[in-house]
Formats: sequence, structure tokens, C-alpha cells
Amino acid sequence: MIKATKEHKELVVRILVSAFKDLEEDNSINFIVKNDENRIERMKALMGYLFEKSLLFGEVYLSQNKNACLLLSFSEKEKITLRTIFLDIQLLFKCIGIRNIFNVLKRQKLVKEFYPEENHIKPVIMGALKEAYGSGSAARLVLKVMTTYKRNKKPVVLDTVSEYNIKLYQKFGFKIIREEKTLGFPISLLRLN
Repeated sequence: MIKATKEHKELVVRILVSAFKDLEEDNSINFIVKNDENRIERMKALMGYLFEKSLLFGEVYLSQNKNACLLLSFSEKEKITLRTIFLDIQLLFKCIGIRNIFNVLKRQKLVKEFYPEENHIKPVIMGALKEAYGSGSAARLVLKVMTTYKRNKKPVVLDTVSEYNIKLYQKFGFKIIREEKTLGFPISLLRLN
């Protein structure tokens, strides 16, 4: 496992875009990124944003073969700064768009209410290069990160809309603690510890 630095941004963005660009099912990415001729550029903006925020408030890991990545955020580190405001404004204009901003803010408010007040670790996003699917790179990375945080006392909390992801996280010991359907698709909150 490799702890990513600023120099890994382009690689992480490439991995995440590869992992999510062809997904047509309801998911958080498709909720934010419009499916049109500019989809890839919007996805790059979103994944770059998630990378930057994870470096500010958490950690980013790459698999040893650099085919998969996992972005984490630590709730006690998250805060609003001039840098985060700048990143939010960039995301608005490069990805979300004015028309979609209220839907995204509604989703963010709803999801934020899901999360516990106590300090926690949030896996922001993970993915693997499309050509590496089935190789186990992402699963091995998750196991190594979990081993790193094994003695951690903070809960690990995440949200997902994908049935596949729910089943995957349950294999790692996560339990569904809440489900919400007010946005037109189900969002599940899972917790470990």
C-alpha cells in the first residue's frame, strides 16, 4: 500500500474516472455528474475535488500495483477554510452546475444528518482501473487499510447507494444502520466498530 501525495493526483483521478465513468445505475456520482458530452471532464473535476479534500482532511492510499485507490476523511479534521471554499466554487462551475446545485446541497444535507456526532473515519470513495476489475487490487487495498486502522477506536462510517457496494462492505464487517429514500433512490449508511 502506498500513501498518496499531491504528485499522485492525476493517477488517482484516472483510477476513479475509469471506475465510475460507465456506471449507469443510480449512484452518488451519477447524481452529481450529468451524463452528457462533458461527462468525463466533469468527472475529472469531481474526482480531483475529492482527492484534494481527502488530502486536506484525511489520507489517500494506492494499491501497491497502482491499480486501485481509497480516499479517507477524518471528521475531527474537517473544517471550512479559504481553500475549501475555493475548491467548492471550482466544483460548482466545473462539475455540478447552477441547475443542479440545489439537488446536490439537499443530498449533502441529508447525508450529513446520517453521520454520527462522534469523531469517525469516512471512506470517501474507492475505485479500481476498469482493466483491473476482478484482480483483487481494491479488496487487498481495503484489507491493508483496515489492518492499519485495526486498533482504531473511532467508528468507520460510509454511505452508498449501490447494492453491490453494500454487499461488499458487509463482507468486511460493516452493518447497515440507516436507509433513506427521499431523494428518489435509496442511500444506505453503514458502520464498522
